[in-house]
Amino acid sequence: MPKVIVTGGAGFIGSNLVDALIERGDEVLVLDNLSTGKKENINPKAKLCEADIRDLKKISPFFEGVEYVFHLAAYPRVQPSIEDPLGTHDINVNGTLNVLMAARVSKVKRVIYSASSSAYGDQEIFPTREDFLPRPLSPYGLQKYIGEHYARLFSLLYGVETVSLRYFNVYGPRASSEGAYALVVAKFLKQKKEGMPLTIVPDGTQSRAYSHVYDVVRANILAMESDKVGKGEVINIGGDKDWSVNEIAKMVGGPSVFIEARIEPKKSLPDTSKARELLGWQSKIGLEEGILELKKMYGLE
Repeated sequence: MPKVIVTGGAGFIGSNLVDALIERGDEVLVLDNLSTGKKENINPKAKLCEADIRDLKKISPFFEGVEYVFHLAAYPRVQPSIEDPLGTHDINVNGTLNVLMAARVSKVKRVIYSASSSAYGDQEIFPTREDFLPRPLSPYGLQKYIGEHYARLFSLLYGVETVSLRYFNVYGPRASSEGAYALVVAKFLKQKKEGMPLTIVPDGTQSRAYSHVYDVVRANILAMESDKVGKGEVINIGGDKDWSVNEIAKMVGGPSVFIEARIEPKKSLPDTSKARELLGWQSKIGLEEGILELKKMYGLE
C-alpha cells in the first residue's frame, strides 16, 4: 500500500481521512503544526510530523518516498480571513505553494487539494458548476481559489498530478463547535447540549448544501485512485439538496434566537455530475440521517 501525507491530519476532515487510510493499510504521515488540530484526533497508527507548512525547508524532508499528498492544512473560516488577510494568506496560499514545491522536488505522484465552495461566492444559477465564474466574498474564498490555480499550474508546468476538491459545508464527527463562526451543525448541537438557544444568522432563510465528512473522505480516496484525474481538475463535492439554517435548527430541535447579520452567500448548491463522471462519487449520507447520528453521539437522542 502507498505511503501518503495528510497535511492538517490532526484537524476535523484530515483526521477522519487518516482513519480511513489507516484502515486501508496505507502508511500515513500526519503533517500538522497543531495550531488548530488536536493530538487526540490523530490515529495512533499514523506518524505525526509536527511542522508548519509555511516552513518549506522543514517540511520538505517528510515528502521523500511519498506517493500521494492530501493537502488539507489551512486556516479555515471566512471571518478570520477578513480580520487578518495577510496572516491567512500566508497559510492558505504560501503554505499551499510550499506543499506543491515539496511534492515536486520529491517526485510525489499526486496531490489532492482541499478546495472550498467559498470560491463561488454569490452565484445566480443553481446548481453551481465548476466552470462558473468564481466571485469570492472573502479573502479565504480567494485564497482557496488561488490554491486551485497553483495546483493546476504544477500539473501543467512540472508534471505533478493534481486534483482539487471543492467542499460544500462539511459536517460530522470532530467538527469544531467553538467560536462565533463555527460550523453551524456542530454549533447547534453544542448549544442544544448545553441548554442554550440556537443562534441563527440573520433570519435563517439562507440555504446551503452540506457534505458529511465520511462522504468527503471517500471523495479524497477516489481522487487518489482515479485514472481520470491528475491535470488540475476542479470537482464539486457536496450534497444534492440545499437546506436552510431554519430547517437545520428544526432538525436539531430546541429554542432559537436571531443574531446580527454578516456577509455571506444566500445559497449554495453544487452540480456534482463531474464528481460522478471522473470519480464515480456521489453523496450517500443525507443531512437528516447525518444529524440524527450526531445527536446520538452527543447524547441528545
